Amino acid sequence: MAYRKYPVVVSPLSDEDGGGFGAYVPDLPGCMSDGDTPEEAVHNAYDAIEAWIEAASALGRDIPAPSQKLTFA
Repeated sequence: MAYRKYPVVVSPLSDEDGGGFGAYVPDLPGCMSDGDTPEEAVHNAYDAIEAWIEAASALGRDIPAPSQKLTFA
C-alpha cells in the first residue's frame, strides 16, 4: 500500500462540474478522481494512484517518489 503515501488534494466541485469533490495527486501528472464526499474522493484517488502506477510500470516509465509535503485546497 505504498500508494497511500502520495499526498491527495481534495476540493469541492462546482455544480456545473457535477458537484461533489475532486481529488488530484500532484506527484503523478494526470492522476485524479472524484466522489460525493471528501472521503469518497480520497478513496477513489487511491484507486487511481494504483492504476496510474500500474500503467506507468507497464509502459516502462519512471514513477515519481511521493513528496514529503501535504497540500490542502
